[in-house]
Amino acid sequence: MAFRGWKWLLLLGRQNTFAKAWRGRRGGPSLRWKRCCHWSAGKSLDPEVRAFLEENTEVTSSGHLTPEIRLRLLTPRCKFWREKPDLWPYGDPFWAIYWPGGQALSRYILDNPRVVKGRSVLDLGSGCGATAIAAVMSGASQVLANDIDPIAGMAMTLNCELNHLNPFPITIKNIINSEAGNWDLIVLGDMFYDEQLADGLHHWLRKCIRTQQTEVLIGDPGRHQFLSHRIHSQLHKVIEYSLPEYTRRENNGLTSSIVWSYQPSNSSENC
Repeated sequence: MAFRGWKWLLLLGRQNTFAKAWRGRRGGPSLRWKRCCHWSAGKSLDPEVRAFLEENTEVTSSGHLTPEIRLRLLTPRCKFWREKPDLWPYGDPFWAIYWPGGQALSRYILDNPRVVKGRSVLDLGSGCGATAIAAVMSGASQVLANDIDPIAGMAMTLNCELNHLNPFPITIKNIINSEAGNWDLIVLGDMFYDEQLADGLHHWLRKCIRTQQTEVLIGDPGRHQFLSHRIHSQLHKVIEYSLPEYTRRENNGLTSSIVWSYQPSNSSENC
């Protein structure tokens, strides 16, 4: 799906490790950031990490559904596209790919700003931060991005700079199974790649809806783990987007991505 030298790393071998970090009580930040669990807007970036990310990613706005948003991603022109994965000095760079589910969510928000305007938004598993950026661009009153990888947090801040936005707050705590926050809207894309993680998301999101009346939007291109999970029976299709050719090639030929609204019924209390 992603860059050639890392395909097996990001989508097969180490994806299970990443899922375990989400399932656990705490995430898996690098030692450099172990004590940091929340960034306030405007927090300065580590100069060494900033320089590394700027040198080893490419600024791009092409090949995906939201050309309005510029992002630092790993592309075929980057050194680490074919480099040995173990030479990457930080955690696995899931954030360096603009995944199809996130693309669909971001496109939907940009095209339908009423969905977020004046509302508080939590972007769960934010990755490159594109959906959070789309929410800010579309007038959200408050945005919090959440990703357990602290390097993703730094990448999001760089991406905010690229789009001339003030950085939004970022938390790298694993908030799944925590108390339900008072958010108007939770958005998450491409998170249903592991059954136990999917189970945890299912129960936590349902709790947020029932205790806080939170709206939940999920982006996914139709991966088997998502379509086969019991949450799928409680989803309502909002919109489907045809993926650009570049995204199709890098995602094993997936042709479209869908935004779903999660609306659990009262009868699914014990699901």
